[in-house]
Amino acid sequence: MNKRQLLMGGVAAAAGVAGAGLAWWRFEPQAVADGALDAVWTQTWDAPDGRPVALADFRGRPLLLNFWATWCPPCVEELPLLNAFYRERQAQGWQVLGLAVDQPSAVRQFLQRLPLDFPVAMAGLGGTELSRALGNANGGLPYTVVFDARGQVAHRKIGQVRPQDLADWAQST
Repeated sequence: MNKRQLLMGGVAAAAGVAGAGLAWWRFEPQAVADGALDAVWTQTWDAPDGRPVALADFRGRPLLLNFWATWCPPCVEELPLLNAFYRERQAQGWQVLGLAVDQPSAVRQFLQRLPLDFPVAMAGLGGTELSRALGNANGGLPYTVVFDARGQVAHRKIGQVRPQDLADWAQST
């Protein structure tokens, strides 16, 4: 190998490491903002039928909080998995709440086509800010936060939830 090939190989390797680091940073949840946990438990939104959904009502048992939207393909794809998790784990005290970062009319229409067993609340654009405060720096969807029974953040994931994520969280929370 000549010097030029070695140099190009080194540049390519450095670019690969930098790209991997950027991807890791982008998809790795950041720190929870100061005061976010206190604020999160005071939040109240409307359900699709207009009834209030207070996050404080979910405190005291494990909670999987999922930020999603009807226009987000990975969000829509993971909803049946989250619904199955809720049905399977509800008797063990698990709760699931879907926070729709979307237009209420779109969510209502979507839920008519794909009813969910777990509650859904209409967070709108405020949901994006809440997800950012909970470590989703870029505000990407889907974003999932798992709270333990004490109301502390136990797990977070940016991107689509997989069956193994749910199994791991259920065992460790």
